[in-house]
Amino acid sequence: MPRTAIAAIGTFVPERVVTNADLTRLMETSDEWITQRTGIQERRWVEPGVGAADLAEAATRQALDRAGWRPGDIEAIVFASLSPDHMFPGDGCFLNARLGLPGVPALDVRNQCSGFLYGLSVADAWIRTGTYRRVLLVGAEVHSTGLDVSTRGRDVAVIFGDGAGAALLEATDDPDRGVLAVRLHADGRHARDLWTDAPGSVYSPRSRVEDIASGATYPHMEGQKVFKHAIVRMPEVVREVLAAAGHGTADLKLLVPHQANLRIAEAVQRSLELRDDQVFNNIQRYGNTTAASIPLCLAEGAEARGLRRGDLVALAAFGAGFTWAGALLRW
Repeated sequence: MPRTAIAAIGTFVPERVVTNADLTRLMETSDEWITQRTGIQERRWVEPGVGAADLAEAATRQALDRAGWRPGDIEAIVFASLSPDHMFPGDGCFLNARLGLPGVPALDVRNQCSGFLYGLSVADAWIRTGTYRRVLLVGAEVHSTGLDVSTRGRDVAVIFGDGAGAALLEATDDPDRGVLAVRLHADGRHARDLWTDAPGSVYSPRSRVEDIASGATYPHMEGQKVFKHAIVRMPEVVREVLAAAGHGTADLKLLVPHQANLRIAEAVQRSLELRDDQVFNNIQRYGNTTAASIPLCLAEGAEARGLRRGDLVALAAFGAGFTWAGALLRW
């Protein structure tokens, strides 16, 4: 049975840099307040009219160039995003059209911060069973157009950024490469602790003026609950995938945690007793890009930490749902 290996990763972020100082002109906040609570110093936001599919296409084309693939080499698309361009269809279909791939299947995954790893589990299953040999896995988000950039919404608005990451996955028979384990979890009892209530099909009409006035169309987060669960679940799932492959934390060359909050990532590192050189974070420059977070961080971390063929890499995510996931792979 073949394994799933990463042929190349491409990334893309908008040119517009939004610093903490910029946000002080939109809401009552400060660079110190944001940095102390999140570790974020700046994030990227799109210009009007740019959607997640635009970012995804740019990241994908960079990955194709790096791998030496043509778009026609892609046999299936898995697109993870909580911020699709439109209510439906999913952005996987829009990306399919942009790449000129009529007939190639496109699956959208709505698992928010865990979306890229949930998508990886699907792509890995397809490749292991021989359904497809080359799969495009994308995480792309445009948060900036859906944030309450006022003092009322500052606890959430300062956290999120826009960006995309695309991984080209291929089947390999090399025993020193590929995905070794993926584990997925969810606990829907906490679904309302991190969510956007409206618009939704549970309401008639789905879009209501009162929802805009009340802030129901903006993300809502119980920050302390998210923090407390994340610093437990992410180390748990890292240990779970390591154990499934017969490894321990000392074997890790690199851990790439979902970039939700630098304080969460630091707590996860302490829990796993990992050295600074075993962990990579870039939330300081991009904020939380949800489904794009892990591929963005992995691409930069691979270069910064000098990953080589056969190095052991762990990925971990936690987010809305609550959902959480982990993966272990040989580079």
